[in-house]
Amino acid sequence: MAELHRLSKRLQFPFEVNNKIYNLISQIDAFNREFQITEKLSPQTIKRLTKSVLVTSTGSSNRIEWNKLSNEEVESLYSKMNIKKFKTRDEQEVAWYLEVLAMIFENYQSVNFSEWVILQLHEMMLKYVEKDTWHRWKYKFWPNRVEARDYKGNLVKVIFNPTNPAFTPIKMKALIERAQKAFKEKNIHPLLIIANFIFEYLAIHPFQDGNWRTSRILTNLLLLKSGYVFAPFVSHESLVESKKVEYYKVLAKTQQTWKTKHEDMSAWILFFLEIAKQQVSKAISLSKTDKIDIHLSDIQSKVWQTILAHTNISRQEIQKKTGLSDSTIKQVINKLIHMKKIERIGETRSVKYRVL
Repeated sequence: MAELHRLSKRLQFPFEVNNKIYNLISQIDAFNREFQITEKLSPQTIKRLTKSVLVTSTGSSNRIEWNKLSNEEVESLYSKMNIKKFKTRDEQEVAWYLEVLAMIFENYQSVNFSEWVILQLHEMMLKYVEKDTWHRWKYKFWPNRVEARDYKGNLVKVIFNPTNPAFTPIKMKALIERAQKAFKEKNIHPLLIIANFIFEYLAIHPFQDGNWRTSRILTNLLLLKSGYVFAPFVSHESLVESKKVEYYKVLAKTQQTWKTKHEDMSAWILFFLEIAKQQVSKAISLSKTDKIDIHLSDIQSKVWQTILAHTNISRQEIQKKTGLSDSTIKQVINKLIHMKKIERIGETRSVKYRVL
């Protein structure tokens, strides 16, 4: 109880800041209730969108850590994931992120939030990184201060000194138990619990390497488990990457007051909530888009693109160009007519179709 009291106290803010925070939370929750993408899109389209987010999120998360692979290179790697053999460390790091994030998106309901899961995620993270196998599933052995360096590798500034390795297991256990109790008791809003957990996790920096990437995996997991189902449709990581400088700056600012008499979590909390708001806003825009391909399965899109490429076209011609059965084409055409995207021209056997 004392731990939760400290958490509640830490999350008390001045009146003006408090209003900003709860205004953001109310907007995010309202948008989340509005978000009904799974009822509007076909399973094939959801799969296609999720794949896009997997690639974008993986590329962004790893570039935040100065990995050099582009989204195109990540997508190429995604198509070769069955090979399980990667040449460079950049490829190895990207491969694990793709694999773990896909697992979270597909199985988050059955993944319990626990210390064991966090350690398992760390082990999975190092699955393809051959030189780091020695510290899989293990908390750090040596201090791992967070530093800023110039392009030549020279030390510019020590951003913060994380928790001493000797105290890391105790601190991690306390952090996880505190978050678990807070989620269970529901006296603190889940977005605030998640934001605080991610900040403290990074402040402890529990592993020798991979702390930043695992924090973003955990962000996706905790958002999904808290009912924020928009996570797989818009990349949290790409939004963070677009504000990378601010991301590190607010973390450093918050770290300076952590566990002092004048703790101030406001900069980090506001940053975290702004990112979540952008994410759900983009997800809603996606679900309401007029771009027809978003609302079609792969097969339906194939028929639509064929009609789109011609002034007038018959079912028989569509069949020749797509190789699909006549009954399938008929079903798709009826859907496109119902969506008011195409119209019939002519009668009986001479019927053709054109885009409205």
